[in-house]
Amino acid sequence: MGSEIENSKGVDQRISMVTGEPKRAIRVLAIPMIISMLLIMAYNLADSIWVAGLGPNALAALGFINPLFMIVIGLGNGLGAGAMSLIARCIGAKNKGGADNAAMHSLILTLAVSVVATIILLLFLQNILFLMGAGVTVGLATEYGQIVFGGLIFLIFSNVASGILRAEGDVNRPMYAIAATTVLNIILDPIFIYYFGWGVSGAAWATIISSAISCVFMIYWLLLKRDTYVSFSRKDFKASWNVIKNILMVALPASVESLIMSILGIILNLMLVITGGAEAVAVYTAGWRVLMMAMIPPIGIGTAAITVGGAAYGSRNYGNLSTALSYSAKLGVGIAVVTATVSYVFAGNIATIFTYSPESAFMAPSIAAFLQVMFLFYLTAPLGITASSIFQGMGKGFTSLILTILRELILIALFAYLFAFILGFGSPGVWWGIVVGGGLGCAIAYIWATIYVRRLKMNY
Repeated sequence: MGSEIENSKGVDQRISMVTGEPKRAIRVLAIPMIISMLLIMAYNLADSIWVAGLGPNALAALGFINPLFMIVIGLGNGLGAGAMSLIARCIGAKNKGGADNAAMHSLILTLAVSVVATIILLLFLQNILFLMGAGVTVGLATEYGQIVFGGLIFLIFSNVASGILRAEGDVNRPMYAIAATTVLNIILDPIFIYYFGWGVSGAAWATIISSAISCVFMIYWLLLKRDTYVSFSRKDFKASWNVIKNILMVALPASVESLIMSILGIILNLMLVITGGAEAVAVYTAGWRVLMMAMIPPIGIGTAAITVGGAAYGSRNYGNLSTALSYSAKLGVGIAVVTATVSYVFAGNIATIFTYSPESAFMAPSIAAFLQVMFLFYLTAPLGITASSIFQGMGKGFTSLILTILRELILIALFAYLFAFILGFGSPGVWWGIVVGGGLGCAIAYIWATIYVRRLKMNY
């Protein structure tokens, strides 16, 4: 009885925090999310570091798989964002039954999407890699991808379950689960890759086994321990196309956003292959992993903004919604200034992490140059991330999608082509295309979000 009362108090505190003062809520929610994402990137980075020792072809193989892997992660993140947004809006509107139904529908959608996506990727993986220009690395890329995509359900489920927990302000337990998987992955990588001699397959098995551990934790917390705000009961489940539509209104655009970023990755890889071969792709793959590490604080803050913004929008508290938008952007840019400076100053030292073997040592100067060019990208990215998160929190996923298409497929691709081919900068031109196109797209997104929220306040 005592534990039930304690659990109830914990749930009430989390809900009060989510629906309360937005600045405090964003800080409280963002810190564990940032730690969680740093841990995720740490074990992805561990894959790159250990695989780099196998040579540039092995590292490039991961680079060709990466856009497809991001599509898979995008599916999980999209469904998680859809569940998080709808549950947060239900919490803001004090609709407990709606929150429960949204959570149950999310798990059903997860199973259906996982089965379909696994079948498609396993059947057509090699053909897709050939179309992407994998060339001599297609064998290694296929070897890695078949294992990772065979365990796709683990990757998607853990993201959706984390989204359900985060919607009610429970950000610590997803962090604990990710910490366990990260430690396991880092331990298993060198054992599978080198001790067992499995090469890139070893890295893939380490990723899937560690991801399965996260799912075990999530299943226990959501379905067995039952100490969450949302509950999973067959008698309370009411099949509803309207609930599915509300989830998909955020999930589909968010997933398509990841698909678009993956398509951009394919486009950039093709440009890099033309201008510098597999070595240019390897440099970009290593450098992009570092850049994504630096983007984690703004992404974590943006994820917190989905929950806080969704609750504010559900309760029609547009003042809190406006605060969530502006504060998240300022906090993200402030942190980005620090990470950008560190990345620029220590670019050479960071590059050596990926070039510790004789086979890859020659890439160090190029990786360092990439990191220094990306300095300016760090500073504008938080604006775009925050704007997309606020739109997702309001359930306006298609607006976020339009902004992503503008930034990724139009501006970045256009400027990358312009600098690399028209102006003749080669591979560094692709990097500058990311900086200029991405910066312009992020600024437009933030201005759009600011105007939209201001109109909500004026018309209410």
